[in-house]
Order: sequence, then C-alpha cells, then structure tokens
Amino acid sequence: MGIIKGESISDHMYRMSIMTMMAPESVTSKLNIPRCTKMALVHDMAEALVGDITPADEIDKEEKSRREEETMDYICTRLLGKFGGLSAQDIRTVWQEYEDSKTEESKFVHDIDKMELLLQMVEYERKFECEPDLGEFAWVATKIHLPEIRQWAKEVLEERIALWQEAGKTPSWPEKKHKEPFLQWAKDLGLPISY
Repeated sequence: MGIIKGESISDHMYRMSIMTMMAPESVTSKLNIPRCTKMALVHDMAEALVGDITPADEIDKEEKSRREEETMDYICTRLLGKFGGLSAQDIRTVWQEYEDSKTEESKFVHDIDKMELLLQMVEYERKFECEPDLGEFAWVATKIHLPEIRQWAKEVLEERIALWQEAGKTPSWPEKKHKEPFLQWAKDLGLPISY
C-alpha cells in the first residue's frame, strides 16, 4: 500500500490493550476488562512466527487456524512452559478464548481489533496526506457489534471524510462484496457516504 514504517504486530496488540482499558463505563461495567487487556496483548502472538496472514495471501481459514494453533502450542509449551507468573497455559487459554469468540470479552476484543485497524487507516491517510487511499479497509466497521464501538467507528469515519474534504479530495470506500453491506451500515448509522 506504499506505507513506510508501518505499525508492527506488537504495536497493534499494545494499542489494542490500551484501548480496552479506555472503554466507556457502559462497556466496562459488563466485562472483565483485565481479561480483555490480557487478550488484546496475546491475540496475535502466533503471528510472531507465522506472519500476518491476510485474505490476500489466499490461505483458507482452516489452514490459517491450524498454523496459529500449532504456533501457540509451541510458544506456550516449548518457549514459555518453564516460567512462572502468568503461566503459559493461561496465555494459551486466553488466546483460544479470543479465537473461539464466544464470550462477551472476546467479542469486545474482536471489536477493538477492528477499531484499531480503522484508527490506523485514518492515521496513515493523515500522515501521508491522503496518499494512498485506504478506504477499502473501512468495511471492517460493518463487523463491529457493540453499539458503543459502532458509534466510535462512525466518528472515526466522519473524521476521515473531513480529512479528505480538507485535502480537496474524495475518498474511496469498500468495493465488490463489501460495498452493499458497508453502504447499509453507513445508512443505518446516518454516515454520509457517497461513491
């Protein structure tokens, strides 16, 4: 995408962990936030060895999952298994909870993962003065579930619109299979999106 010195996986996980601690009381009153913070810190740990597998890599979900599970077993058994403190098994359990995405904490951390991507998208566009246009990533907003995080996503995308207007340019938005769901999401939230 032409991004020079982009964020690392560690940068992403750390910022997500901070974001979990900054959630509004309407969210924090319902969740175990220390567990969410821990989950944010380990959710992409396997990528340290397998890399950040994206849809562009054309590796199916099952294979991606297999590689990451095998890597987490290796990290938690061979590398961390001998140390005290937060046990390697605890790390593996929290990571698996995120992967399974069944608890309210894991669903919240998934929302934060998407929110961090949106923030990073706008920050790159601001830093590089709207070159490149990263609008294709905005579709992740449609996968955010908690109302408070959906509202935050709306505010960030409104900020993106204003940024592009100030630059005298028109931003792009998701195309192909993501266009219609994104347009419906924007309409539902009252976000003025035009193609």
